[in-house]
Amino acid sequence: MSDNTFRKPVRKAVFPVAGLGTRFLPATKAIPKELLPVVDRPLIQYAVDEAREAGIEEFVFVTGRGKTAIVEHFDTAYELEATMTARGKSLEPLEPTRIQPGNLVTVRQQVPLGLGHAVWCARAVIGDEPFAIFLPDELMYGSPGCMKQMVEAYNEVGGNLVSVLEVPMEEVSSYGVIAPGAVNGALTEVKGLVEKPKVADAPSNKIVSGRYILQPEVMGLLETQGKGAGGEIQLTDSMAKLIGQQPFHAVTFAGRRFDCGSKLGFVEATLAIALDRPDLGDDVRAMMTKMLG
Repeated sequence: MSDNTFRKPVRKAVFPVAGLGTRFLPATKAIPKELLPVVDRPLIQYAVDEAREAGIEEFVFVTGRGKTAIVEHFDTAYELEATMTARGKSLEPLEPTRIQPGNLVTVRQQVPLGLGHAVWCARAVIGDEPFAIFLPDELMYGSPGCMKQMVEAYNEVGGNLVSVLEVPMEEVSSYGVIAPGAVNGALTEVKGLVEKPKVADAPSNKIVSGRYILQPEVMGLLETQGKGAGGEIQLTDSMAKLIGQQPFHAVTFAGRRFDCGSKLGFVEATLAIALDRPDLGDDVRAMMTKMLG
């Protein structure tokens, strides 16, 4: 295959949103975790906005039972908009929530078999195109956004890319970790990938941080991928098989990552983003100072 084979534009993105959100019960009993607000935007909205900034045109949500509200969030709310218009209220807050008809596709992950399986469920929609993956639990905060930084790198090197961040070595066992090769600024060649290694076995402290650009060949590998760490079908295992067959790089994100899959990370994201908001920052800072004595 020519080098141009691995440089097709990235137009589609997969959002795995089928999880049950059990760590946030009882809040997530009836409301998908992805719709819990960070300040005044649902968690999934941050990921979709990041995707739009990067030029993504088609949004593929891999859902499960009880997740229809996510799709409704990105639909036109005629009654709400008509009422707001009649009352003279601006519709500007609703504009980011609209995804054009035909640009939002949902597929169902019927059994929770892991991230690799969730991505594989989107194979018919992805077809033979490269695609991005967003894990909404990981709120990537910065300007330009993480995926825009990755797309810019993809336009230079093509192939497959993952977003990485450096963490203390004692934390690597909770993540996928890259074995690094040559480094060129924020771009690192990926020589290998290991899912949740022991600290002593970790090839680096650069963890994969919830954003990917992958070539469509990964779907064929996921088709026959056996269960890996945690008894689940791991995306990392199939990605590792592409190394040496296709270009593979990591982009160190110039921004902040918040682990909104945990309660502490969710609170941290809410406070950090509120402090950074021109309309809220001063008041929130004063409130926090008062609370802290």
